[in-house]
Formats: sequence, structure tokens, C-alpha cells
Amino acid sequence: MSSRFILLGLFVPLAFLLYTQSTFVKMTNVVCHSYNKSWAVFHYCRLKAYSRNKTSLNINATFLHPARNVSLGFALLKRANGYKPFLYNITIDACLFLRKRHNPVIKMFYNVIMDVSTLNHSCPYVGLQVVSDFHKISLPLPVPSGDYLVCLDFIFDGRTQFFVNIYARLVEDLL
Repeated sequence: MSSRFILLGLFVPLAFLLYTQSTFVKMTNVVCHSYNKSWAVFHYCRLKAYSRNKTSLNINATFLHPARNVSLGFALLKRANGYKPFLYNITIDACLFLRKRHNPVIKMFYNVIMDVSTLNHSCPYVGLQVVSDFHKISLPLPVPSGDYLVCLDFIFDGRTQFFVNIYARLVEDLL
């Protein structure tokens, strides 16, 4: 009888790992806009299609003045008769997060882009900031299939300076 429990104990974590790796993510659009072009300028913000199922995100922006007091508004929306709030809608102090990594939700998404961006240092931010060839998205949690929108609002000194909206399609393929 105990061997059945051992097999069940091994099968459940293995099934969970296979389930979380079976999510297919494809970015479908990206929109970047600077409200204040004297502070932040986007040189390009686009998706590059490598194949039918693979796109990579490339963002190149320049901060013209040092950004010392940076906040990040993060919202995850799911499409259902328009984009509706889904799970997260938070605003954090980005400078504090980069020093302490205290928010588990933002940490989960930060770990996804950490290796392909120049945003992995503490404040102040000034000069060229790049996210290049971002195409591998591995989610640590199972997420239902559907179209999603990640809204990022960058707030410098209490005013929203620019936003980045990333549209993606998630498909769970369990077979």
C-alpha cells in the first residue's frame, strides 16, 4: 500500500511540472508611448517574427534625465468582451524593489526579463535602456488560456512618463 502512495507522490509533482511547461506563449503586439518626450524617447518598440509561433520583443529607449524616484504600475488584464482586470493591479516603488526584491508578483515577472534587459541595476536610470530579443517566456504558475495584456506604467517623480503595453496569447496544450 505504501508503494502506491510513493508512486502517487512522485507522479503529482511530475504532472505539475509537465503541466506548467505545456503553456505556449506568443506575444502578438506591443505598444510604447512617451507622454513626456523631454524625459523619455523611444527609438523603437516592436516585435520581430522569427516564425509562425515565435516572436521576440525589442525595445530601445533613452532616458534624457536621471530618474531617481521611479514607480511602476503593473496590471494584468484578460480579454473577455474587452480587456478586464485579471489577478494583478499593483503599483510599487521600483527603486526599492531593485534593492530588496520584496514583491513576489513583480519578482516573478522581473525574473523573466532580467537576462535580456539593461534594467537590472538600481536607480538612477539615465541614458539608453534596452530590452532585446526577449522571446522565451516561462511561467512558474499555470495560467488559463486566452488573450492577455500586460500594462506597465512608468512613473517618475509622481507623474506617469510613459507606458508599455504587451499583448500576448497563452494556449494550454495538455497533449
